Amino acid sequence: MDRTQGQDREIRVRHPIGIKLVLITAVLLLISLGTLTILVSYMVSQDLRITAEDNNFSVNRRSAAAAETALQTIRSNALTLLDTLSVVGAPDGDVGVESDSTLAKQILAFYLERNREVAAIVIHGDEPGAVVPFVNDTFFAANGVNADLIDVWGNQAEETAILNATPAFDIPLLALVFPWKQGRAVTVLFSPEELIDAFSGSVNASCLVNHRGDILVHPDSALVLAGATMGRDPLMEMMQASPERNRQTLYTDAEGTRYFGAWRKLSEADAAVLTTVESRLIYEGIAATTRRNIFLTAAVLFLSIIFIWYFSKSISTPLIRLAVTAGEIEAGQFEMEPTEKASDEIGFLAESFEKMSKALVSFGRFTNREIAKRAMRGDLALGGEPRMATLLFTDIRSFTMMSEMLEPWEVVEFLNNYMTRMVTCIDENGGTVDKFMGDAIMAHWGAVTILNTPAVNALNAVKAALAMRSALQQFNAGQDGSIKQPRVRIGCGINTGPVVAGQIGSDKRMEYTVIGDTVNLASRTEGLNKKMRTDILITEETWKLVGSHLITEAMPRVRVKGKTKSIRVHAVINLRAEPGEPQSQPETLEQVRALLGYATPDMGTIEAVLETIEADNIL
Repeated sequence: MDRTQGQDREIRVRHPIGIKLVLITAVLLLISLGTLTILVSYMVSQDLRITAEDNNFSVNRRSAAAAETALQTIRSNALTLLDTLSVVGAPDGDVGVESDSTLAKQILAFYLERNREVAAIVIHGDEPGAVVPFVNDTFFAANGVNADLIDVWGNQAEETAILNATPAFDIPLLALVFPWKQGRAVTVLFSPEELIDAFSGSVNASCLVNHRGDILVHPDSALVLAGATMGRDPLMEMMQASPERNRQTLYTDAEGTRYFGAWRKLSEADAAVLTTVESRLIYEGIAATTRRNIFLTAAVLFLSIIFIWYFSKSISTPLIRLAVTAGEIEAGQFEMEPTEKASDEIGFLAESFEKMSKALVSFGRFTNREIAKRAMRGDLALGGEPRMATLLFTDIRSFTMMSEMLEPWEVVEFLNNYMTRMVTCIDENGGTVDKFMGDAIMAHWGAVTILNTPAVNALNAVKAALAMRSALQQFNAGQDGSIKQPRVRIGCGINTGPVVAGQIGSDKRMEYTVIGDTVNLASRTEGLNKKMRTDILITEETWKLVGSHLITEAMPRVRVKGKTKSIRVHAVINLRAEPGEPQSQPETLEQVRALLGYATPDMGTIEAVLETIEADNIL
C-alpha cells in the first residue's frame, strides 16, 4: 500500500471534527438568536395585531358614521321638501295639497341649490307608473347623462333601502328608496362623492353595501361601476349570519388571503359598512425587522464559522492525520511516519499511535500480513472454512549436514538470509507463508482470501517456485558476503485441491493454517525431488490447471505414503514463452539438472513405493 491510499481515506472522512465544531456553533447560535427573533417577532406581532384591529375598527366606525349621516341627511331633506310641497302644491304634479305653483317651484329650486349631490327625486304613486319626478337638470347636464333613465328607479317600498344606480347611468350614483305617506314611495338619486372621500384610505379599505351585498361605495370605483357584489364574501356572510351590529374578526378569503375585517350595520336603509385590511400589510413591518434580524444572525454565524473553522484546524488536522494512519494500519501498512509532538491530548494520542505502529510492525513479522489485517478487522475466528487452494512446500537438501559446518549464530544468519529471499518470492506472487518448519517453508494460495481462480493461484505458486530457483542461484553466488555459506539446493512440491483454512488452536493460542489431504500430498511431492533429481514438482491436479502455461516433463508414476493409488507428478522446467517471443532457458529437464548440479538418475531404478518419504510436522 502507498500513501495515496491513505489520502483516499482522508477524502472519505464524512464528518471531520472541524465540521462538527462548526455545526455545534451554528446550532447554538441559531437556537439562541432564532429563539430571540421568534419571541420578539411573536410579541411584536401580537401588539401589531391589537393595534391593527383597533385601527381597523376605528376606520370602520368613522366610515359608517359618515355613511349613516349622509343617508339620514338625504332622507330627511327629501322628506322635508316633499312635506313642504304637499302643503303648497307640487309644480309638476299633484302631491295632495294645492298651492301656489310659483312658490313650489321656488322651494324646489332652493332645495336643489343646497343639495347639489341630488340628481332627482322620484315619487311613485298608488297606481303603477304614476311617477312624479323632480329632476336636477344641472346635475344631468354637467355629467352628460340622459335624465329619462330616472323613471325606472324606485318602487313601492315598505322599508328604506339603498341601491346601486351607477351601472345604469355610468356615473357614481346611488338610489335611496323609502316609503312616504298615503302608500307612496320616494326614490332619491344622489351622487356619493362625499362618501367616496370618506371611504378612501391607503391601507384600510371600507365599502358600503346594501342588504343584498351590492357594493355601493368602494375605493375601487371599477367595482361599483361593474355592479359587483359581496354576497359570497366570507365577511359579508358572517355579518348576515350574526345578530351583532358591529364586530371585528380575522378571516381568510377564497384565494387564501388573510384579512382583518370589521363591520357595522347602519340604522338607515338596511345597509352596512365593511372595512378590511390585509394581514400581510400589518405584519410587513415586523417581517422587515425579522429579515434584518436574520441577516444579522447570518453575519454573526458567518464570522463565528470562520473563527471556529480556523480554530478547529489545530485539532482536526492532527486528528485527520491520525485517522489516515489508522486507515493505513487497517490496510496493512503498519509503519507510521513520525508526527509532530504536541503537549495536549492529541499529542499523547499520536505518541500512543507510534508505539502501536511499532508493535504491529513486530507483530507483522511473526505472521502473514494479510492474516494480520484480517485479524485486526476481526474477520478471523476459531474454526475453519473450505477452500480450493494451492499448497507449496520447499525444503533445503541436506540441511543437517550443512548445519554441522557452521557455528550456531552462522546457521541463524544463514537461514535469515535464505528465508528473506524465499519469502520475498512468495509475497511477490500473491502467496501466504503459513509457517516455517526449521529450514522448510509452507505457503498457500487461495486460502486466506478468494481473489483469483484456482488456475491463477496454481500458476502464481509455480511462478513463486521458479522465482525461488532464480533467487537461489544468486544466493549461491555468494552475493551476501556475510558468512562462508555452502551451496544450497532446495526442493519444491506443489499441489492443488480442497483444504480447510482457518484458526486452529484454543481461545488462548490460535494459529491460522490449512489442513487436509491436499496439504499432505504437497509435502510428500516435495520429498520426491530428492530421488528424481529435480527442484520443482507439481501434482497431476496442478498440472491440469496450468500445464498449458509451462514446460514440464512427466515423471514415472509413484506411490506415496497415505495414498492407495500411485500418483503422477510433473517436473517444472520453465514458463512457456508467449507466442512470438523467444523461449528463455532452460528448455529441458537435463538443462535444469545441469543448472542445479544434479546428475541424471536412472529412472528405471526408482522404487514403485517410496515408503520413506515423509514431511516434517505434517498437519
